Amino acid sequence: MMSRVAHGIASSKRLRLLMHGLSAKSGHNNRFFVKFWARSSSSPPTLAKANPARNVFEVEHFPLVSIANEKVLNYEVGSAERKSLEDELLNVLNNVERVPILIDGEVYSGGREANQVIPFNWKQPIARYEQAHRVLIEMAAEKTARAQETWDKTKLCKRMGIWNRAADLIAGKYRFKIIAATMIGQGKTVRQAELDVADLVDFMRINPIFLRDLANYEPLNDQPEVCRNQMRLRGLTGFVAAISPFNYTSLAANLAFTPALMGNTVLWKPSDSSILSNWFVYQAMQEAGLPSGVVNFVPAAATDFATVITQHSKLAGINFTGTASVLKVLWQQVAQNINVFHNYPRLVGDCGGKNFHFVHASADPAAVVACTIRGAFEYAGQKCTSCSMLYVPESLWKTQIKESLLKITKTLFVSDATFCDCFYSAVIDKNAFKRIQMYLKYINDNPTCEVLIGGTCCKKQGYYVDPTIVQITDLNDRICKDELLAPILCVHVYPDAEVMQTMEKVARVNHGLIGSIFANDTEFIKEASDTFKLNVGNLNINDKCTGCTVGKQPLGGGHITGTNDKIGSPHTLAELDTQSAIK
Repeated sequence: MMSRVAHGIASSKRLRLLMHGLSAKSGHNNRFFVKFWARSSSSPPTLAKANPARNVFEVEHFPLVSIANEKVLNYEVGSAERKSLEDELLNVLNNVERVPILIDGEVYSGGREANQVIPFNWKQPIARYEQAHRVLIEMAAEKTARAQETWDKTKLCKRMGIWNRAADLIAGKYRFKIIAATMIGQGKTVRQAELDVADLVDFMRINPIFLRDLANYEPLNDQPEVCRNQMRLRGLTGFVAAISPFNYTSLAANLAFTPALMGNTVLWKPSDSSILSNWFVYQAMQEAGLPSGVVNFVPAAATDFATVITQHSKLAGINFTGTASVLKVLWQQVAQNINVFHNYPRLVGDCGGKNFHFVHASADPAAVVACTIRGAFEYAGQKCTSCSMLYVPESLWKTQIKESLLKITKTLFVSDATFCDCFYSAVIDKNAFKRIQMYLKYINDNPTCEVLIGGTCCKKQGYYVDPTIVQITDLNDRICKDELLAPILCVHVYPDAEVMQTMEKVARVNHGLIGSIFANDTEFIKEASDTFKLNVGNLNINDKCTGCTVGKQPLGGGHITGTNDKIGSPHTLAELDTQSAIK
């Protein structure tokens, strides 16, 4: 919702306009048009000496609207939503969808064919697609850049209307289709996929509300009878490249379509491992009325795509979520070609980092265990916010946490994602499996590591990794610093008397999107909040480090975990546009 300050500025400005006789009339879709005249003079103007030449600008203002998150469905036995989802699961399983390269409304052939397979049954494909070659990516970038000027002229209210229709379509007609593709194609349980699509609906509904706030902002106008100051939003000149991850259908769509909401045109490279769900979202946007060419759907090899876009003179920005190593490569490529670009490209990037739970002696052990198991093992630890490190005081570890943590972890059911009692399923693909297998071997060979449970994996049918808990003594070890994206939880037990030294060490070695503090000691919570102020972008108190909700907990980390533009807030939208100041 609009802040009180922004609301006050916008409201008082409209009141002054009416008082001074400027024209204000209500328009369609509950917006207001304000027409004003920009006056030019070499000296402070007066009404009598006002320049008769008048430039009329049309500016959209919007009333306040409330924000509400999408309702999450429970899929009870016998419910209508459960039956609808079962039907869509069968459709996805029994068909191999042909997913095109779509540029400016036309289908193109990339020449290199690939399949998206089921993570928990890698022999079965669910989608067949082609990867664009470099010449085709170059052509797509050029077409995307050319479309920007026309799309940027589209009124904000019309763009908002498209996004609101898309939200309704995704919440209704497309909901179970997208959830089924997310469950089967990305290995998410029904609960995780439902939460993902609810977030997607929230992005589509709430980002236009954030845009209203930005549009309603006006600079100070303390002499409206002689001077008008105005800010006008516009898209970035050129094209924005969106590079999306496999683990969230909602984040993938947000990366591609939020820049378009702000007046940009987008070249979208979806992840090879989430092609199907991303394509269904794209179809929903098409049905909602998004014009052809505003967002172009271009599956491609990561290196080909990155090479072409970072050498293209009309690159206006990159919107990215993935690993820190890839973000660094993109940043380096942009820097190397800085003299090529017509703009300074905007780089917006979020990575996972090393998220952690830090436990104080005053914490509730039961809450620590429950939150840590969910934070570490839901979606096989593949969330960008998954808990990878647990810091526990000696006074709680052996007596109140260790036994419960291991006992519950042992009961977790790892299987086919479509089974209702499945806690998590296979990891996303063979590359992820090989990387995790390498880490498990490293852990098993490491004298500073003790495997308490798990430590095994199997790819006979699916890419399965057992839930693994490792106790580690050396905080300088790479396993305490690397982003694992795996169902591996590392535990470090510290002496109670060294809590402050341990926190300071964590602040130096763990850079994550989110850190969580578990304590009932108010003074400690204050101290820990100050200590972890810089190494994480989000800090949770007595809650797991996963589960951010759009509009409630804006997400983004600093340091090597990203540019901290806070997805799910107006700040991200402001990064994806540019402004004109008019006097």
